[in-house]
Parts: sequence; C-alpha cells; structure tokens
Amino acid sequence: IDDKVGEIIALLKEKNLFENTIIVYAADNGLAVGSHGLLGKQNMYEHSTRVPLILAGPGVSANGVKTDALTYLFDIFPSLCEICKIPVPEGVDGKSFFPVISGEANEIRNSLYTVYRNTVRAVRDDEWKIITYPRQNYTQLFNLKTDPLELNNLAENPNYKNKVNDMMILLEQWYLQTDDTATMNPENILPLEYDYTKLKQRPDRHQPQYVLDRYFPEVE
Repeated sequence: IDDKVGEIIALLKEKNLFENTIIVYAADNGLAVGSHGLLGKQNMYEHSTRVPLILAGPGVSANGVKTDALTYLFDIFPSLCEICKIPVPEGVDGKSFFPVISGEANEIRNSLYTVYRNTVRAVRDDEWKIITYPRQNYTQLFNLKTDPLELNNLAENPNYKNKVNDMMILLEQWYLQTDDTATMNPENILPLEYDYTKLKQRPDRHQPQYVLDRYFPEVE
C-alpha cells in the first residue's frame, strides 16, 4: 500500500497536480484478528468499527494535526465539498468535518450509532459506549477513557445503572432517527452460549472453485 500511494503521489507531482490535489486515505472496517476472541468484523468493538482516516492537501493543515472527533466515512464527501468550495448536493446524509480540521470546532457529532444486521446495536460518545444484543437480551457498557480495550463490562454494576439508562435512551433516539427496522424486543430470546460445531456452513454462489475444493469438499 505504501508503494502504491507513493506511486500516486509521484505521478501527481510529475503532472504538476500535487499542490492542487486532496489525498484521502481511508479503509473498510478491520478484522478483529483475535481481539475479544473474534476473527471477523461483525461486532461493535472499537477494534473493528474504527478505520484509518488521513487527509492531506490544500485546505488541510500540514502540521500533522490529529483529532479524536467522532465521524463517519460518509462524512468525507461533504467535507471534501466544503474544502473545495463546491455546494453539497441535496440529500447527502453526511456532515462536513471541515470545521474540525480547520480548527473552528472540536467536534461535529457528539455520538455515533453503529449496527450489524439485526443482531447488535451500539452507540458511543467521547467517553462511553453501550452495546446491546436484542436477540440475547444482553447489554455491555464500557468506559472508553479508562477501558479503551473494552474488557470491563459495567452494565451489571449497580453503580452504573443510570449510565446504562442514559446510553439506552441515546441509542433509542438514534434508532428512531435512522428509521432502523431491526426488532429490539424479539419474542424469543436466544441463549448466550453458542456451539460452533452445530453450524452448517453453505457457500454462496460467488465462491471460486478452489475455495469450494478446500473448505466445502462435500458440495457438488
């Protein structure tokens, strides 16, 4: 990746475009690679929901400024519009974080709502995060300042009952605001225990033959 980014920068300089180009480095959500005993990214922990985001170019500070402001990837588009001084099209959901990178504001959002299918919902602010698993009726509360690795679940601690209530109210507000269609109060509650040996995996139609041969030899 470093090599390819370098090639792009070199070409921009060769074409005399470098000083007039905004470079955005971002990525998709990352894999857990063992954190919390997980391997995928189908979870709401910070190690899987956070992504790299680096901007450079005209209109962006060249002093290597870092910020902890909360943002979404879909905030990039309206931000680039503002940096380039072009109007943001109607119907864009994102918020420009240009005020943050220009030093005019410390934040554009005070909380973030994250989801995965109909299995888990989470909301976080600059200090706290609550994760709820409706189908298991299970909740986790983490203080991201003192417990950035999200290892100490405070949801069952009586001292944090009010914080759980406050964060669940915030989560419900986001749920309604985003027209979330997931069922938050299912009729049947599933057990927390999960026996992976009972999982029957089936390949989708996009899998190449070498994957089928290696992992699904019984499939014809």
